[in-house]
Amino acid sequence: MGELRSIAPPFVASGPCGVAVRTRLKHLTSDDEKVLRLVGAHLGSLASKDLKARCRDGLSQSGEAWAVRKRELTPLSSSRWAGSITKATHDQWALARRCQLAHLQNLEAGIRTIRHRLSLPVGQKGTKGKPGGYRSAREWHAKSRRLHVLEDRLAGVRADREAGIVHVVRGGKRLARTRHHLEAAQLTESVWRQRWEAERWFCQADGESGKRYGNETIRISPEGEVSIRLPAPLAHLANTPHGRYVMACRVVFTHRGGEWADRVAADRAIAYRLHLDTGRDRWYLSASWQLPPTPSLPIEAALAHGVIGVDMNADHLAAWRLDVHGNPTGSPRRFSYDLTGTAQHRDAQVRHALTRLLHWSRAWGVKAIAVEDLDFASEKTREKHGRRKRFRQLISGMPTGKLRARLSSMADQTGIAVIAVDPAYTSRWGAQHWQKPLTTTTRTTTRHDAAAVAIGRRAQQHPIRRRTTPPPHDRSDRAGHRTVQADRRVPGREGTRPRIPGPRTRSVRAGRGANAGNQNAQHRPGRSAEHETWQQDSLPLSLQERCGPEVLKSVRIAA
Repeated sequence: MGELRSIAPPFVASGPCGVAVRTRLKHLTSDDEKVLRLVGAHLGSLASKDLKARCRDGLSQSGEAWAVRKRELTPLSSSRWAGSITKATHDQWALARRCQLAHLQNLEAGIRTIRHRLSLPVGQKGTKGKPGGYRSAREWHAKSRRLHVLEDRLAGVRADREAGIVHVVRGGKRLARTRHHLEAAQLTESVWRQRWEAERWFCQADGESGKRYGNETIRISPEGEVSIRLPAPLAHLANTPHGRYVMACRVVFTHRGGEWADRVAADRAIAYRLHLDTGRDRWYLSASWQLPPTPSLPIEAALAHGVIGVDMNADHLAAWRLDVHGNPTGSPRRFSYDLTGTAQHRDAQVRHALTRLLHWSRAWGVKAIAVEDLDFASEKTREKHGRRKRFRQLISGMPTGKLRARLSSMADQTGIAVIAVDPAYTSRWGAQHWQKPLTTTTRTTTRHDAAAVAIGRRAQQHPIRRRTTPPPHDRSDRAGHRTVQADRRVPGREGTRPRIPGPRTRSVRAGRGANAGNQNAQHRPGRSAEHETWQQDSLPLSLQERCGPEVLKSVRIAA
């Protein structure tokens, strides 16, 4: 049996560092839409040229080169528009570098797995930690060819990374590839072209604290009036002084509207983004701002009222409430969702399930929710699971990374702390120690419910293994001690039971528990079960001592 890996201690997840809200631009006039399209197309072309220049610079990028690019964009837009474009370019290039590193690590993991399996005999079974050999000689040959393909890809990615080359597509690689498969995507060329141009538009501006309403480029007043600072080539479209265009619509932020209004009134920085949803033919406005870092709640204070353990699965969240001692109370709850369909649909399903979970937590007054610190980045590789395509699709569709971040963001507004625990062995040990004891004639405890209990107990830093019942009195010597009571190295483990005042049971009155520390009443070897102080002599008695002299004399006469 292999050694168990070390378990990381639980920790309180950090809260959100920013806020983003969205609303729809309603009642836009034809002039408003025309201006928005022209501004987005013009700034989008500038953003594409700036991204091309940034990718050309590669690793030789410096602050001076950034300033040069910004000065070149300023006459074609404005200083603030140029600053937003260069910052967005920098963020996009940095994201491409992180994705490149993840792809590099994925290729290395796949190559290691293939090399290991190719070194084993065909048909050899694997262990729990490592896969075995391939099933047939045909599969072995196919994987040996795939190994050369992956090694060539790895060499190319390494060369690009060392040279600082990244591959970025403004508008998205998936949408670009859809152009060659319009029939499969059920799109016409004109519809695809419209969507492609809209994705490449650029109409977002960073905020500035101390400026009017927190943003000089895209300004929104407390009454909801939207005005845009037009780029220099489009200044002739302005309908107000200073090259600004005021729209006819009024916007209202329903979610976090009070926070947004407070920041606008205090002239604090707010970033805005205008974008078109081509599928619905609607314009939307997104507002975002940063939150000051808040100190994390101590884990002891978060667990003062118990905890709710949550186990994430492919189609539901299994939750169980635990008291402060780690005992499951009440009945388990299941919050179902559907992770099929588009990304927006999956995200909405997860948000709805988390909302119901938080409402249930608030109803019971619990201030902590324990979740697993999951990351399937190393589990999604094709080479690790081989033919288990359905399983790879299953774990790839589970938003494990987004779950904790979204739960932390939503729980921050309700005063509930999120505790992340190590996911090692929670499902296995939960099913082993808690599934059967928690199953009754009216309730069937699933493996996921038992895992939720294990997660909650690990957050409370209790052992997952439950306290077993003591052996019966008639089998005490044969059954031995409880498996989860006291370690053999604990001092005083074999000592006497401490004297506790008062009755031990309802049938024994107070003052009658005098035998608690009496070794004679414990049925130990060398001890009597009576309360007398005498002990039997260890030497054997003679026949005269046992029978007496008269009985011994009669025995001799008869003989």
